[in-house]
Amino acid sequence: MITELNQRSRDIFRQIVEAYVETGEPVGSRTLSRRLGIALSPATIRNVMADLEELGLLKAPHTSAGRVPTDVGLRLFVNGLLEVGDLSDDERESIDAQCAASGRSLPEALEEATTMLSGLSSCAGLVMAPKTDRPLKHIEFVNLQPGRALVVLVTEDGLVENRVVEVPMGIPSSVLQMASNYLNARVVGRTLAEARTRLQAEAEEQRTQLDELTRRVVDTGMATWAGSRNSGVLIVRGQAKLLDDVSALSDLERIRSLFEALETRDAMMRLLEATGQAEGVQIFIGAENNLFSHAGCSLIVSPYTNGKDQIVGAIGVIGPTRINYARIIPMVDYTAKVISRMIG
Repeated sequence: MITELNQRSRDIFRQIVEAYVETGEPVGSRTLSRRLGIALSPATIRNVMADLEELGLLKAPHTSAGRVPTDVGLRLFVNGLLEVGDLSDDERESIDAQCAASGRSLPEALEEATTMLSGLSSCAGLVMAPKTDRPLKHIEFVNLQPGRALVVLVTEDGLVENRVVEVPMGIPSSVLQMASNYLNARVVGRTLAEARTRLQAEAEEQRTQLDELTRRVVDTGMATWAGSRNSGVLIVRGQAKLLDDVSALSDLERIRSLFEALETRDAMMRLLEATGQAEGVQIFIGAENNLFSHAGCSLIVSPYTNGKDQIVGAIGVIGPTRINYARIIPMVDYTAKVISRMIG
């Protein structure tokens, strides 16, 4: 489609997208006239904008006189008009330092890299960490609300995983504490697989001293991880960054949808796993992915490899569709390469 645009249309379209990325506001013809710095009347610019809207590249939000790019328009911009910047020396040094600090385990380094990406990009950072089968340190059940509890699992190297599970309505906190104590007496120092084997053996030999309600809680807590460790662990950091730029009720609704998408961990994991089917940075814009179809956001992600050049995970950021693609794409790319070197 880029070939269908003449140079004037390309220049105007580029300025609209860049202004929208900077401000998040609809862009009008007078603003464009000032930004372009050439002798084009607002009327001429409006005609070009109307043509771009007819092509599906722009849209008018509500009753605004200005225009914003559509998901299709942003994809056209990223693929055909975007000029990707270079990281500064300071940014490279910061990424190197955060990812490669000595004394950290891989999960700790990945968490730090994810937090760092969130801070630099003002988006939420996320990483799919490699499958781990490290010994467990602690497991705990926390009462959330009627019928729901949080299961917290901590490995010996500090990786923390949380799951929300369904529990019987009205279950007393004492039962959750009893389930926590029972599991901690059996899982500490063992891998998750080893812990499950021991619990299963005790159940088969009927050596457990648990009442039926506590047994159900224990079984639920262990089952929630039964199929989740095959592909890896999802770590998300900096969700609060997504609230920094909320200016309207519609933005709040979009962020709520995004938070719900981030909580859909299985779907997020499948999406990140799909990045392993291609090399380099991959970009998902708006409704291009069903998971984010109502969230109005973009995902920029890159796989990272081990010493055998095998893809073992992916790292990236997620934020509104108007994120600074030119700055964040090289940032994600470089971080993935640093992690690959660290693992190798």
